[in-house]
Amino acid sequence: MLCRRVGPYARERRGVDDMSIDPMTDELELRERALRQLKKRADFRGHLMVYALVNTFLIVIWAITGHHFFWPVFPMVGWGIGVAMNAWDVYRNDEPDEGQIRREMDRLQRRA
Repeated sequence: MLCRRVGPYARERRGVDDMSIDPMTDELELRERALRQLKKRADFRGHLMVYALVNTFLIVIWAITGHHFFWPVFPMVGWGIGVAMNAWDVYRNDEPDEGQIRREMDRLQRRA
């Protein structure tokens, strides 16, 4: 085996001698990926809950102190960008399909 990687690209990194697929290893890799994804989703839900609670608190402060300029918009938008990027990281599909892998391999081969 050339190198052992656990993650979304583990299969294409295996060496030529490791062409036989070990079902147990694949199952363990899949389990590890699933656990990482579940943790990311749980962390995102926590982040979203804190975002909602803190911004609700800021709006309450704004409402109590008078309905002048709506200043909570600044932390809401700034932090909202971070929440959106977190959601993108958690819910996007970063697994390349076989066609993308082949195109990249062809591109790299032409450059060599």
